[in-house]
Amino acid sequence: MRTDLSPFHLAHPDKLFIGGQWIAPAGSRRIQVIDSATEDPFLSVPEAEEADVDSAVAAARKAFDEGPWPRMTPAERAVYMRAIANELDRRSDDLARVWTTESGVVHSAARVTAMTLGEAYRYYASLADTFPFIEKHHPKGGGNFGLLVREPVGVAACIIPWNGPLRLMTFKVAPALMAGCAVVLKASPEAPSSPYLMAEICEAAGLPAGVFNVLTADRQVSEHLVRHPGVDKVSFTGSTLAGKRIASICGERIARVTLELGGKSAGIVLDDYDLDLVAQSLSKSATYLTGQACSSLTRIIVSKHRQSQLLEALAHHFGQIKVGDPFDVQTGMGPLATAKHRERVEGFIAKGCDGGGTLVTGGKRPPHTPRGHFVEPTVFGNISNDSMIAREEIFGPVLSVIPVANEQAAVATANDSIYGLNASVFTHDAERAYAIGRQLRTGTVGQNAFRSDFSIAFGGFKQSGLGREGGVEGILPYLETKTLILDELPRFLRA
Repeated sequence: MRTDLSPFHLAHPDKLFIGGQWIAPAGSRRIQVIDSATEDPFLSVPEAEEADVDSAVAAARKAFDEGPWPRMTPAERAVYMRAIANELDRRSDDLARVWTTESGVVHSAARVTAMTLGEAYRYYASLADTFPFIEKHHPKGGGNFGLLVREPVGVAACIIPWNGPLRLMTFKVAPALMAGCAVVLKASPEAPSSPYLMAEICEAAGLPAGVFNVLTADRQVSEHLVRHPGVDKVSFTGSTLAGKRIASICGERIARVTLELGGKSAGIVLDDYDLDLVAQSLSKSATYLTGQACSSLTRIIVSKHRQSQLLEALAHHFGQIKVGDPFDVQTGMGPLATAKHRERVEGFIAKGCDGGGTLVTGGKRPPHTPRGHFVEPTVFGNISNDSMIAREEIFGPVLSVIPVANEQAAVATANDSIYGLNASVFTHDAERAYAIGRQLRTGTVGQNAFRSDFSIAFGGFKQSGLGREGGVEGILPYLETKTLILDELPRFLRA
């Protein structure tokens, strides 16, 4: 049974947020958003057209070229950042509610994430005191004083997916704003609610007009945004296929681009580690957001002689996961986001069954869920790393257990992928975890569990992306570096 939910509504679901105002869209087409657990209508928002993109970019361009935002000191922008943080705290229940409804993440996890979003804005506000926006240097080629200054890159198009809009939106928008950029946030058609809430939050925080703009669009109109000559920087999170397209378009005009793309992350289980502990850990992490996480550990690599024992432990722990209403506090895994995506995941499961692997547990719709986009958490054993389900990103709660001969083969198998986003090493020996972690071609390596930390840095090697988000690394893509060589220092730098 669903818990009692407080009433929720968007202030302007029929409008777009452009230039600091809620305005009518250029066209009449609308996007219908569906509750992932019930398949009932949840929300309807305007589908932006190319004219709307042009308006949003023009507003952002004016805010950047003529407005006060990029000309403020970092300390002055930090005041707005903290005001946004306070508004995020106040609206955290709404943000958690819509994420669960649209994407299927269990509500308890959504609440935890929503309550931390404000801290990210406070962190980037703190860079006003610690980040070297201006560095003094001694020039060697003439002039008396050298300055290395970091300035905002300009208008940033931030394009986010439907699976984790809260966190992904935050770690694009917060550093972009702190850097002094103007932002056009492009929401996914499947999950526009949190970007709409973010627009309300920025409005309440008093952000200058045009600094933050929101629209929802599908691929064709989104490509118009990427191609737009008024956009200086594109930050995209989504599939590797779409990322390749965006990178090629940005390359045509040398637009700055950051890409956070797909993953097929490996968990290497060394022989000293307890297999029941591995299964317990994976039963929690692999089902987070119903496996709709690019960094999820989906290839589990273990010694051949221990595979049967690991499969038995995984079957036991995955079989105990309660699948159902994501608002129920007893639920361990909610639905997939859409019917189309459920069909895709089910297609991969069928290919796994036909491809010579052993279906150990799961593989179908739970019998007690006649409605909603549900699928059982699924484990395959005896999988070859060359098989389709071991090579392609499924984006669902489907694990492939891959047996190998030894530790050297485990590392080689983990690296044998076009992706390099995340990995984990299960061992009690920190020295071995470090040694293997340094050999893995991946952006993050954890020990004994799925690990990911945006407070440090997040991003991937190979076809998992370009650049990093989070931490100090996350503000760098929104800054351009300029060298000034002067005869004397400005007065404000002489102290």
